[in-house]
Amino acid sequence: MKQRNIIISVLIIGMILLISCNKKILNPSNSIANTNSKTAQKKPYVILISLDGFRWDYVEKYNPPNLSSFIKNGVKSESLIPSFPTKTFPNHYTIATGLYPDKHGIIGNIFYDYKKDTLFNKRNPKMAEDGSFYGGSPIWVEANKADILTASFFFVGTEANIQGIRPTYYYKFDNSIKNEVRISQAIKWLNLDEKKRPQLITLYFGDLDKVGHQFGINDEELKKALFELDKNLGNLFKGVSETGLDVNIIIVSDHGMGNQSTNKIIPIDSIENDDLFMTIENGTIVNIHPKKNVEIDSVLQYLRHKENNFKAYKTEDTPGFEYIPKNKNWGAIQLIPDYGYHFWNQRRKDALIEEGVTTFGVHGYDSKYKEMHGIFYANGPAFKNHFEIPSIKNIHIYPLMCEILGLKIPESIDGDINEIKNVLKEYN
Repeated sequence: MKQRNIIISVLIIGMILLISCNKKILNPSNSIANTNSKTAQKKPYVILISLDGFRWDYVEKYNPPNLSSFIKNGVKSESLIPSFPTKTFPNHYTIATGLYPDKHGIIGNIFYDYKKDTLFNKRNPKMAEDGSFYGGSPIWVEANKADILTASFFFVGTEANIQGIRPTYYYKFDNSIKNEVRISQAIKWLNLDEKKRPQLITLYFGDLDKVGHQFGINDEELKKALFELDKNLGNLFKGVSETGLDVNIIIVSDHGMGNQSTNKIIPIDSIENDDLFMTIENGTIVNIHPKKNVEIDSVLQYLRHKENNFKAYKTEDTPGFEYIPKNKNWGAIQLIPDYGYHFWNQRRKDALIEEGVTTFGVHGYDSKYKEMHGIFYANGPAFKNHFEIPSIKNIHIYPLMCEILGLKIPESIDGDINEIKNVLKEYN
C-alpha cells in the first residue's frame, strides 16, 4: 500500500509538472486590447500566414493539393518581391509594417545599433523581445489601438513590446512547437466568444526555410517537407471553414532560396581588420563600420585591394537597395558578394567540407534575382476568385490588411494600397 501511494504521488507530481511546463510554453499573454469593441466585432477576420523560405515557384513545380486548391479559388501574384537584403527578420517586419528596413530599423538578422551601442542578434531572445529596436507601427499594434483583438503564434516582432503594445494573445518563439499545435490554437482562437475572439491572427511556419538551407533546392527533400506542410495547412483551412466565420487568409513568404556551392564561400576572416573597422557579416551583405578617427576612404581602399568575388561600396552607392539607404546602422561601407558567392568564416567552411556538404541553400541577394522571390496567395470573402496579378513588392501587404480590417493606413509607410487593391472584390 505504501509503495502504491508513492507511485501515485510520483504520477501526480509528474502530471503537475507536465501541466506547468505546457502552461509555461503555451499560455498567452495579454496586451491593452482585452475585449473586442462592438465595432470591432463587426469587422472581417484576417489570418496572416508566413511560410519562411517558400520560393515563388514551389507550388507550380510540386503541386501540393491544399495550397493549389486555395490558390485556384482565390488570388495570387506571380511572386512576392522581398526587400533588400532578402533576409528573414527584415522582410517579416517589412510585411508587418509596410516599411522598408531602412525605416523600420530591423536591417538584418544581425546588425550594430549605434544608439544602444550594442549588436542586435535575432538569436538572442532578449533582443528579439526588445521593442525599442523595432520602428514603425506593425499591423497588430494598429489593430490594438482600434480596440481590435489580435493573436500570434509566432511572427517577427510579436514578442516585442512595441509602443507599449503586444498582440492580445501571443507566444514566445519556440521552434520545437509542432505545426499541429499552432494550427489547433488558431482554431481555438476563432472559436472563442466574439468579445474575446481575435480579428487578426498571425502564424509562422519555418519548414521550407529549414530544409532549403540544409539541402538546397533538392526535389526529394523539398517535396517531402512541402507536402507535410501542405497537409498541416489543409487542416487549418478545414478548421477555419468549420467555424462558419468569414475569414480572409493571406499567405506570404519572406524570401525565396537559391543553391550555394561550398567552394564558393568567401572566408570573412581574410577580410577583417579590427584596427580599421568592425565587420557585421550577414552572408550576402557585410556591414563595415570604420573605427573612430579612421577615414572611410582609407577603409574603402583597403577593402578594394581585397576584392575577390565581391565588391566594396559606400553604403549610399550599394546596389540592391530600392532607395538610398540613410540608416546609420548599416555602416559606411557594404561588401556585396557576386551572385552565387557567400560570406562565412573559414571554420564554418572547413566544417561543411569535412561533413561532405557540397551544396546548401541561401538567400539575401538582390531581389532582381527571381530565386529570391517569395509568395503572395489570398483567399476569403474579401478577395476575388481565380485572379492573378504580376509580381508585387512585399511593402504593399500591410496596407492591404489595413484596408480589410478598416484601419486607417498610415501616411508614412512605403507601401501603397493602390498597387494591390485590385485583388479585393470591391475594386474592379
